[in-house]
Amino acid sequence: MTVIQICALIVIVIALAILYWVGYRGGLTDGLAQGYDEGHAQGFIEGMDEGESAGSTALEQICERCRILDHQPLDRLTLLAIAEKLKLAADTFRAVRSDSQATQALALRDKALSMAALLDPFELGDAA
Repeated sequence: MTVIQICALIVIVIALAILYWVGYRGGLTDGLAQGYDEGHAQGFIEGMDEGESAGSTALEQICERCRILDHQPLDRLTLLAIAEKLKLAADTFRAVRSDSQATQALALRDKALSMAALLDPFELGDAA
């Protein structure tokens, strides 16, 4: 090989190396940008989904509180009266030696009292 051919070969190898390096860097930059854009879009969609689910959960909780507040004050008094009658029934069942019926009446009384406690306006103010 002559000196000119050797120099031409070196120039061609250097030109190919520069061309490869430019293509590599350009592809790397484009890949990073595309990955960032896709990740950003995916994160945005996931954030929107989480926000919607949290908003629907909060809306359901607010609706439940509104349903509780919608009850009339007489409902609470009715439940308290039912609880008193159930206590009287439990005492009567105990007097006639029917312990299973007395236990059932007391369990129903406890349920009525817990329902009345949910309708208590003072406790509703604390819960909200």
